[in-house]
Amino acid sequence: MRIPAAPATLPADSASVPLPGWDPAWSALVPIATVDGQRTLHVLDTGDVLAQAGVEPDGTILAVHGNPTWSYLWRSLAAATVRTALQGEGPVWRVVAPDQLDMGFSERLPHGSLPRPAAAAGAPDPVFANDAGYRTLGGRLADLDALVTALGLDVQARAGHPLLTLGHDWGGVVSLGWAGRHQDLVAAAMTLNTAVHHDESEPIPAPLQAALAGPLLAGSTVLTDAFLRVTTALGHPGLDRGLKAAYHAPYASAERRGGIGGFVADIPVGPQHASYPELRRVAASVAAFTPPALLLWGPKDPVFLDRYQADLLQRLPQADLHRFETAGHLLAEDVDIATPILRWAGQVLDGTARTRVPDGVAVATTSEAAPEAGPGPVEDRWNETTGRPLWSYLEDWRDSPAPALVDMAGDDRTPLSWNRLSSVVDAIATGLVARGVRPGDRISLMVTPGRDLTAALYAALKIGAVVVVADAGLGVAGMTRAVRAARPDWVIGKVPGLAVARSQRWPGRRLSVSSLPAPLARALGVEDSLYRMARDHEGARFAGPRGTDGTAHVPAPSDPAAILYTSGSTGPAKGVLYTHGRLSALAGLLRDVFHVRPGSSLLAGFAPFALLGPAIGATSVTPDMSVTEPATLTAQAVADAARAGQATILFASPAALRNVVATAAQLGPEDHAVLGRIDLVLSAGAPVHPQLMAQVAALFPRAEFHSPYGMTEALLLADIDRDAIIALAAPAAGPPGDAIKLDDGVCVGHPVGPVRIAIDPLTADGSPTGTPLEGPDAAGVLGEVVISAPHQKAGYDRLWLTDSLSRRDDKDGLDWHRTQDVGHLDAAGRLWIEGRLQHVALTADGPVAPGGPEARIDALDGVSRSAVVGVGPRGTQAVVAVVEAAAAGRARGPRPGLAPRELTAAVRAAAAPVPVAAVLVTDRVPVDIRHNSKIDRTRIAHWADRVLSGGKVGTP
Repeated sequence: MRIPAAPATLPADSASVPLPGWDPAWSALVPIATVDGQRTLHVLDTGDVLAQAGVEPDGTILAVHGNPTWSYLWRSLAAATVRTALQGEGPVWRVVAPDQLDMGFSERLPHGSLPRPAAAAGAPDPVFANDAGYRTLGGRLADLDALVTALGLDVQARAGHPLLTLGHDWGGVVSLGWAGRHQDLVAAAMTLNTAVHHDESEPIPAPLQAALAGPLLAGSTVLTDAFLRVTTALGHPGLDRGLKAAYHAPYASAERRGGIGGFVADIPVGPQHASYPELRRVAASVAAFTPPALLLWGPKDPVFLDRYQADLLQRLPQADLHRFETAGHLLAEDVDIATPILRWAGQVLDGTARTRVPDGVAVATTSEAAPEAGPGPVEDRWNETTGRPLWSYLEDWRDSPAPALVDMAGDDRTPLSWNRLSSVVDAIATGLVARGVRPGDRISLMVTPGRDLTAALYAALKIGAVVVVADAGLGVAGMTRAVRAARPDWVIGKVPGLAVARSQRWPGRRLSVSSLPAPLARALGVEDSLYRMARDHEGARFAGPRGTDGTAHVPAPSDPAAILYTSGSTGPAKGVLYTHGRLSALAGLLRDVFHVRPGSSLLAGFAPFALLGPAIGATSVTPDMSVTEPATLTAQAVADAARAGQATILFASPAALRNVVATAAQLGPEDHAVLGRIDLVLSAGAPVHPQLMAQVAALFPRAEFHSPYGMTEALLLADIDRDAIIALAAPAAGPPGDAIKLDDGVCVGHPVGPVRIAIDPLTADGSPTGTPLEGPDAAGVLGEVVISAPHQKAGYDRLWLTDSLSRRDDKDGLDWHRTQDVGHLDAAGRLWIEGRLQHVALTADGPVAPGGPEARIDALDGVSRSAVVGVGPRGTQAVVAVVEAAAAGRARGPRPGLAPRELTAAVRAAAAPVPVAAVLVTDRVPVDIRHNSKIDRTRIAHWADRVLSGGKVGTP
């Protein structure tokens, strides 16, 4: 079959279907002088629209689509830039996005035959076109060069006009390749999913294997629209019919699809392909690229897998990366790409985007999360200001026989001394370095809390590796998503964790905790074990890995130390990056606020705090319980652990404490005596009801009860004790007849230590104003909670946009974190939490936070838990209360659905003055796994909407 030439056309003239979101004013036909004569491209160009509005661009974004899309891919970006420019809301960007030759509505080249696999090999001039006239990678780079010249973008760039490149799919290769060769013109480079190098030891992605198969290539790409249909079926969520038709519009017949097949045939699958040398040149130029770079990635891409992202990060260490965990190949359709692109482009303009110095090191940070200097310790040496290294007590007490660890959940419950722990940590660190672990390597620890995890953790920290902790509470899917996002170099685990790592194909070399039989080790891909390292290197004194100059590396306060994952209760779990200095500041704050002194003993029913024991000089005691189910902690397990570890402090979630109280009847006199020696009980993760506090106080009669407030991003921010909670829960006294307005939400107390807390007021549409308030100005004002603390996160890992938005404040020159919690400060300066920003109901009367009415509803007899949500269009939402009824004895509660009349009346009365439009009952209000307390209000809102719309009741 021969494919005839055809001229370029305008979409408005030749598209047979509507093009949703496309503005015909963007279209231009641009002649370019190519290597084989003059050709004409259809180009999306917003320049004329801006000129007609009298707006001068501050910079230009040159965007290149891939195969089999066209410039329609960039319509949302074009629309956003024009809208921003016309509204005067920020820098003005001109978008220039060509349809590549043979693609979209650009000129069609004549082809004497259909494309075939590796057809470029042996062509007379394979650099630019193959023997059938299909453009190769070299030809497409030359075409882009010709367009830049035709539009004068090179002249503008040399005159100081910023030029940013952007690509996707094979257009990412062309875009990055052109940027790498023209660093004198390019201010920054951006790309969506793409790849510039394929490791020959890895298989070609399955969808491409099928398309590249000899008999299928022409049939699936040219003779039929199969390849096109498969591509437009990759949306998350799926594209609607109109969008699919718009993408298909330029490719209505086989004569229009020659370029699609030619693109596939030009994929260099090996050294024998004629475009392979050109791809290698592209890869080398990308590795030499020093200006800022941005990667936006959809992990659900069956073609551009995470290994290609890893390769790009290795070549572009200065790159900022944002992974949209629910998105895939058609990232521009799956999510809003305009917001991150324009936000990042603005940083390029103001000079704050990261660059790379000639030696290849990224300026400002070694982490994709880009932690910047803020209130936290950022000096490069340990001193009185930066604090003490996390392993300092292991060094100080390496000769002490006193207990450091007691693991009641393990097989060996014998206390482990500071002397033994220090020795084991040094031996494992020595073994890890001998195996190949280096400072900066990422190590995923798939080990349950206890002595094994503690030894592995502190060995990794002493090396300067970055530990990745994604707990089992995320579930296999959540852990897999987290590990793939972090992309560790190493995975250390026990057999169950290693089996998951193998079955889910997690990245990283694998090490086991205990020594495994050779057949099992081979099956799991395990190279070595920590137990063997501890045995073979026993007695070694670890001083740090040696550099090429022979000096020992000691992790600095500003070095990355750990990536901890959030619970995932409000979306995909986020990796939170901490430096050594910030974790050290947290350890110091815990010591200061709760008067934890060396020699204290911490019984931790919450894994992160168990791991901090050695860092604060306390004996760590791990009770016998399930890490993924806090409510499995029993009173007997607490007593046994407290006795074995001589515990003085107990940390447990409210869900865990409820079960401790519920199982207290099994305790004997000796058990009660042991619990009577505990002098501090800490509970966090959810509000603690005064009744539960009273029950806990009866079990631990000598203990102070504190409920600290924090989050994965800042583990300790505020604190309140039992006396204060009881006082706040007491009826307010006032003159007879006077109505006393109580604060809404849950009081979490005053800020601790150096922590600062501000409130950014909510507007009528539920968004913060952008001006956080502190002190008296913030009293009684509902808004987003914004915090600043020396021990807060250094950044979100590989979530550039999330991190940038969370740290957008610079009040008093400090580093602030936007928590997405909503609440207010009272007149005494105490913080009250009223829910999450995304859960605020937007009613016609303004925003309604759920925390206040929920707290009042939860106090009703017969109510186990409640959730207050908004149902309906934003701005006119109705407030709906969903109640989990507490059944009396064995009696069944109300049937799910509309609540009985009496319960409805009681709930409405309790929620007042918030008007409740409907009250629903469910058997279970869904909560997170980690804390058993964080309500999934988004899920509840969807369920309530379905029930009230007459749908099936079911369960949330």
